[in-house]
Amino acid sequence: MSTSNPIETLAHSLESASVLDPPGKAIGSQVRSLVPSGPVKDALSGTWLGHALHPLLTDVVIGSFTSATLLDVVGGVEAETASQRLIALGIASYPVTALTGINDWADSEPADDTVRRTGLIHAGTNAVALGLYSASLLARRNGSRGKGIALSLAGMSVLGFGGWLGGHLSYRQGVGVDQTVFDPGSSEWQRAADASQLSEGQPTRVVVEDTPVLLLRDGGQIFALHDRCSHRGCSLSEGEVEGDEIVCGCHGSRFDRRDGSVRQGPATAPQPAYQTREREGIVEIRLIA
Repeated sequence: MSTSNPIETLAHSLESASVLDPPGKAIGSQVRSLVPSGPVKDALSGTWLGHALHPLLTDVVIGSFTSATLLDVVGGVEAETASQRLIALGIASYPVTALTGINDWADSEPADDTVRRTGLIHAGTNAVALGLYSASLLARRNGSRGKGIALSLAGMSVLGFGGWLGGHLSYRQGVGVDQTVFDPGSSEWQRAADASQLSEGQPTRVVVEDTPVLLLRDGGQIFALHDRCSHRGCSLSEGEVEGDEIVCGCHGSRFDRRDGSVRQGPATAPQPAYQTREREGIVEIRLIA
């Protein structure tokens, strides 16, 4: 990869840092074992919210720390109490924010070296920023306001880099992004497969107008969902069928086979679901509006 953009060059360097793989794999594996599928993971992932929880919480931490530093610059001594309270709020908000972030990262890193490496540096950078702001608060409470301001400014600089890495993880590496959003499928009837291709109770993957689709025949019904899991893009047809649920084989997300709704996370977005019909031995589908 060649680029003249220094920021892109930096991103590529971080993504290529294979030295981070051993600790990244060990940490990711430990997190996945400590937070298995279930209510706790759903809460941390944001399944109940309909999208990832971590970005929402980062606004509290970043907003509190940044506001404190801005008050240092424009508020003067009169704003010192408010600055200290804002730093304390950021510190208090940090643990749960970091926990939601490492949960999202741990589910993403096994299949993607670039996510593993970037996420590890993102977490480390934010931890350094936390340390600087914590030292700033301690210095202020000990009467060293000037030292506290200097530490706060350093913390904001480090925090800004950590925020940039977080944006890179989301917008370039797709962590927390609905993997089906750009190709949900057509709202017009489309030929999907010959009916003879479908085995009873066995998920079958087909491609309809460039969209991967899971077809499932069960008794007298045919169900159809987008085959790319909205969580991290795994093929749902390689997972399992359990009652009315399709279970993703990668991270255990469960979707209702009838309408694609999320039954269990870590997925936060439903699967696009399709109406089906069979005519003259041909299965046709169209997106449910």
